[in-house]
Amino acid sequence: MTRLRAAFAMRDADLVPDLFDDAALARLRAVADVADGVLTPDVLAGAGDLGHGRAGEVLGGVDVLLTGWGAPRLDDALLRRAPRLRSVVHAAGSVKPLVTPALWERGVRVSSAAAANARPVAEYTLATVLLAGKRVLEASDAFAAHRRFDGWSLPEPLGNHGLTVGVVGASRIGRQVMRLLAPFDVEVLLHDPWVDDDGARALGATAVSLDDLARASDVVTVHAPDLPETYRMIDARRLALMPPAATLVNTARGRLVDTPALTREVLSGRLRAVLDVTDPEPLPADHPLWDAPGALLTPHVAGSLGNELRRLGDLAVGEVERLADGAPLEHEVLPEQLGTTA
Repeated sequence: MTRLRAAFAMRDADLVPDLFDDAALARLRAVADVADGVLTPDVLAGAGDLGHGRAGEVLGGVDVLLTGWGAPRLDDALLRRAPRLRSVVHAAGSVKPLVTPALWERGVRVSSAAAANARPVAEYTLATVLLAGKRVLEASDAFAAHRRFDGWSLPEPLGNHGLTVGVVGASRIGRQVMRLLAPFDVEVLLHDPWVDDDGARALGATAVSLDDLARASDVVTVHAPDLPETYRMIDARRLALMPPAATLVNTARGRLVDTPALTREVLSGRLRAVLDVTDPEPLPADHPLWDAPGALLTPHVAGSLGNELRRLGDLAVGEVERLADGAPLEHEVLPEQLGTTA
């Protein structure tokens, strides 16, 4: 086993105890000498206090950077200050905000905790899909308006027996959603240009075009990456294909959905929407979706929050342990993957 030198690099020191509990920190210190303080962007720019030691000395001796939200961008200028750096272990999701070509040109290996962050998003999605199938939001509004068991009605279908769920994107999250849906009596459709018929069947789904998915699904849930080619892939035409009273769930990125077109569909009463992300984010204070009966907006809470953050820290420590053992990273990110992932 090789003993490593590690340092934290993220937006502020308060993130470290949120991500790493005492047990995780003990595991980390068993295989690495961990620098005091946190290399925040301010500290690296000379505008903040590291606490013990100077940022340049810490960065110059580090083998592994444990990064999180708000980590500094790892460009050529910063990497020249870290000649020993051999790995970046990101205790968060996407590494796109911090990686640069210079990182891989130097042979630095990159790992991400996106797999751990996918779990709560998939759980949120499962909950919203099942609640949408039961028409819980509409039932709550109607019950509150009438305050009695009769005198109100809901659009069909009502219930999750035979519900058709369309999953857009076999991403980490999309795959976990399909696994979570497996025990339920629902039909799963999948649109992903990189997954063929056999691959979809292995995931418990039927591969279809995006248009056919929109036509057939009672609930459409979006899990594709935010790329130029996915911008507004759920556009006005595809929203119009969705059946009356269908629900759109978006936990991916707001840019994947045509917000003005979706707003028109929701305000007309034809479609429902559960949106953890929007475009723009947040919506303007006077946007009609805030008060629309057919919409539920949540403030980007599907991802890891509270005690769920510890999963990210545990995964990151596991990667550092593998590095110390000379074993392959389990969650390595390769440069060629950036064009097709979040």
